[in-house]
Amino acid sequence: MLPPLGLLTVAALLPQDWDIRLVDLAAQPKSDLDWNWPDLVMLSGMLIQRNELLDLIREAKGRGKTVIVGGPYPTSVPDEVIEAGCDFLVRGEGENTIPLLLESLKRGQSGGIIETPDKPDLAQSPIPKFDLVNFRNYASLGIQTSRGCPFDCEFCDIINLYGPKPRYKTPKQVVSEFEAVYRLGWRSTIFICDDNFIGSRKHAVALLKDMDAWMKAHSSPFAFITQASINLGQDLELIDLMTEPNFSTVFIGLESPDEDVLATANKFQNIRNPLLESVRNINKNGLTVLGSFIIGFDGEKSGAGKRIASFVDAANLPVVMINKLQAAPNTKLWDRLKMEGRLRDQLGSGNSTVGEFNYVPSRSEDEIEHEFVNLWNHVYDPSNFLTRTYNYYLTMRPTRKAMAKLRGVKVPKDRPHERPTVSRVLLDVSQFIRLCWRQGVMSSARIQYWKQFFGILGKNPSRFVQYLTACAMGEDMFELRRKILAEAELNENKFGR
Repeated sequence: MLPPLGLLTVAALLPQDWDIRLVDLAAQPKSDLDWNWPDLVMLSGMLIQRNELLDLIREAKGRGKTVIVGGPYPTSVPDEVIEAGCDFLVRGEGENTIPLLLESLKRGQSGGIIETPDKPDLAQSPIPKFDLVNFRNYASLGIQTSRGCPFDCEFCDIINLYGPKPRYKTPKQVVSEFEAVYRLGWRSTIFICDDNFIGSRKHAVALLKDMDAWMKAHSSPFAFITQASINLGQDLELIDLMTEPNFSTVFIGLESPDEDVLATANKFQNIRNPLLESVRNINKNGLTVLGSFIIGFDGEKSGAGKRIASFVDAANLPVVMINKLQAAPNTKLWDRLKMEGRLRDQLGSGNSTVGEFNYVPSRSEDEIEHEFVNLWNHVYDPSNFLTRTYNYYLTMRPTRKAMAKLRGVKVPKDRPHERPTVSRVLLDVSQFIRLCWRQGVMSSARIQYWKQFFGILGKNPSRFVQYLTACAMGEDMFELRRKILAEAELNENKFGR
């Protein structure tokens, strides 16, 4: 999906006369060639990558390399990477730890823990080394404009990692990063991977105005995705400011439709206004909501899965993430469960879809698992999914270009350099044919697929491409649904439940 932005930022903080290469194991297999040339091996990872990261440390040491490890998992849980044999452990953010690491290397130190209690000023953060990336490997590109979040959700580790006070790059810095990837040839989606893009409305407004000016001057070469809190749904002006420079999608942690559960999880921003109303406001005004839900909260009552399913159907959310609660290390939830003796002797896999609970839930674990599987089965039933996706884009306002044409405003034609390349067109056509084959021929919902295909084309044609894109995303979710159902059936047979 994305190149590793953390490593690209670290690369920009290193001396630029160093020979630096990027090996992203999500996009390519490692080889002896990758191992043979470097003097320093620098590794980063998240909790879900824990086992692979520890194996890489051991392999690097076995090959006689100096190993430097950092990132969110080593920052939160340092003991394991130290035991695996890393030479330097870098805890925290690179802007103020990499200079300390370089000083240690200059002094000839052979290892140690590099950390500082201070949070860096992001105005000093360099443009990541995007030139290390093979763009053909990725569906989108990541850029970060801020770190930190003003909210204090019990289960979230953002405050532990980045603090409760958001810090920002200047609009000028962000535009410089757009320029950098534009010059390198990127012409697709950019994920602005802030913890909460609208954490400061004032900063978001200033940045959006500069983004809009740059996008218009460059014929809108990007579409943007970001993460935001649900209060966006009560700020129509801010939604308009986001759609103007071509934001298409916002990831929002909806978590649960049950207000008492949200209160227990300290997710009060989801209670202040009607949740369904906020989601519908975002939809109607031109943004796709990628919602995330969690099952397994303390105080959750029986039927939580059905209530989440009802909410998803009522909001017509096309693609949603459905997660089992995981207690992440050093969160307030982790600390509370540990104090209550409910934390199991494991960190958890970091995988909230197929991983096991790393704590003792407040209600029957079997009941939660059963509801979780039924929820996946309902939400990603092909017919249910297609119905929601169709209704979602049917009620979304037309694009700005389409509305301008309806008002009789002359819309300029694409200039030659804005037109897609032949290879891009061929790729799009092949993906379109594949989608039509899978959902329009092989699927049990094939008649519905074609009715909705022509329905959206006739009733809201400017959203046709977005509609088809969402349908294509459904294919991945259908596959995941099949795996979850198969795993549930296996467990039923194994344990006789």
